[in-house]
Amino acid sequence: MKTIGYCLTGSFCTFSKAIKQVQELKDRGYSIIPIMSYNAGQIDTRFGSADEHKKKLEEITGNKVLTTIAEVEPIGPKELLDLLIISPCSGNTIGKLANGIYDTPATLCAKSHLRNQRPVLIGVSTNDALSASAKNIGKLLNYKHFYFIPMSQDNCEKKPFSVVAHFEDTAEAVEYALQEKQMQPILK
Repeated sequence: MKTIGYCLTGSFCTFSKAIKQVQELKDRGYSIIPIMSYNAGQIDTRFGSADEHKKKLEEITGNKVLTTIAEVEPIGPKELLDLLIISPCSGNTIGKLANGIYDTPATLCAKSHLRNQRPVLIGVSTNDALSASAKNIGKLLNYKHFYFIPMSQDNCEKKPFSVVAHFEDTAEAVEYALQEKQMQPILK
């Protein structure tokens, strides 16, 4: 059985879609370790409370949600994961990953996991993907072991720089990433 770390970062409006994918992956037989960034694990929004999201993830996975740097650090040394998914992955997290900044549970988890040269699957969800975050997405596309869930603009009229992953493609993208391949097309 493959073990997947599934990390949510601060794109709160997509949490319901991401959590649905956690359930789908669990239903497909994967063992899931849930992880949340500081903001995802602490901030209550109109899309639900942090505690509600944690409770749902724990019910689905049967595992405690990891929310601190100390909790995620052993992921690499203990080789706990076959794959790490960060989805939704905010522009802030993308920028930190692209520039080697590991000061949150999400980014340190990725760093720790990558020491084993295993895949990280990114589900972009940011309003600035086609502006300030574009260069960082481009960097990650060129880094070994980083893969992306296919994505597209989510509202080109009102939010012309916003891009969101096609969450419904997560399970298929997982299969590709586990083979160290990028699912195509990346842009839909």
